[in-house]
Amino acid sequence: MGLQFNVRSQEKDNLTLELKFEEGNVVKLPKAEGPFLPAEWYPQSGVQLTWPHKDTDWCDLLPQVTECYVRMAYEIASREKLLIVTPKKEAVEKLLSEKLPANVLPNILWMECPTNDTWARDHGFITCMSEQGAELLDFRFNGWGMKFAANYDNQINRRLFAAKMVRGDYRNHLGFVLEGGAIESDGEGTILTTSPCLLAPNRNEPKSREEIEEYLKQAFHAKRVLWLDHGYLAGDDTDSHVDTLARLCPNDTIAYVQCTDKNDEHYEELFRMEEQLKEFRTLEGEPYKLVPLPMADAAFDEDGQRLPATYANFLILNDAVLMPTYNQPAKDELALKQLQKAFPKHSIVGIDCRVLIEQHGSLHCCTMQYPAGVL
Repeated sequence: MGLQFNVRSQEKDNLTLELKFEEGNVVKLPKAEGPFLPAEWYPQSGVQLTWPHKDTDWCDLLPQVTECYVRMAYEIASREKLLIVTPKKEAVEKLLSEKLPANVLPNILWMECPTNDTWARDHGFITCMSEQGAELLDFRFNGWGMKFAANYDNQINRRLFAAKMVRGDYRNHLGFVLEGGAIESDGEGTILTTSPCLLAPNRNEPKSREEIEEYLKQAFHAKRVLWLDHGYLAGDDTDSHVDTLARLCPNDTIAYVQCTDKNDEHYEELFRMEEQLKEFRTLEGEPYKLVPLPMADAAFDEDGQRLPATYANFLILNDAVLMPTYNQPAKDELALKQLQKAFPKHSIVGIDCRVLIEQHGSLHCCTMQYPAGVL
């Protein structure tokens, strides 16, 4: 199946490549009262993709996953900068020069280095901001509790910093295991996470929940941590990353996966998660606005194991939201309409991510955004 893009005119594309923030697109930005962990909808300088290659677990699906990555590359680089990390720069550069419009290519930055896999969300820098600039927090990535090799991926951030691909002050947090997909921030001092992940074996034991919470508050200059104690997806290797289940959105909104089928194996846990979300309060003491996303229809691998298809694994860009789709027209359309409620000023762009769930991740897992001024 070939890639098809609705390519805008040359004039429009040139405009798209500028970082522009229409009034209302980026909402409720925090006041600069000190360092903070920006929300994903904070103005961005760009997004990182760590490209798949034959020596990753994608080896048997390389043509299909490459097609998906080319589509993601187009949707990102036509709007803002794209940083591609790959051990095969020449080959990937040649591929994209053939697949993407010529005026998009200058927006792509390159870092050539060894990689184990492709999950930039979990091995990438987590960036705090202040009036003095960026703090580039480098946590230890250990393959989600030593499930998979991560020796090369765990060095990518240091390589990026040494090559001056990112601007900011390096912060060494390599004594603490944390993946970007495990936390959400509203940019105002609230961190959302899940206890099954942060308390999972082979991450930060024997640290207690209280010790981990205090560490997060200090590292991210946060006021509080909201813990989800329920919710999971079958086939998920991450021990319930929050970005597969519930996402903080502008204006005190949370988009989350809702399961309404009592016969589905996820029903009880997702119902309990929903009840806990209803109990959460903002810093001002108000309930959150909740936007339920549909539970994707069950998808299975060739061995009959269920795959973690989730509409919560979307990526927020400056003027668009890239949402995973799964060739389930009714569910895909419903998810798009629901997500538009949370992001009324953004374009919602669907990307077929069926191949990504074959390796137990989806769209947000593949990406890491950098705030304005960092790339």
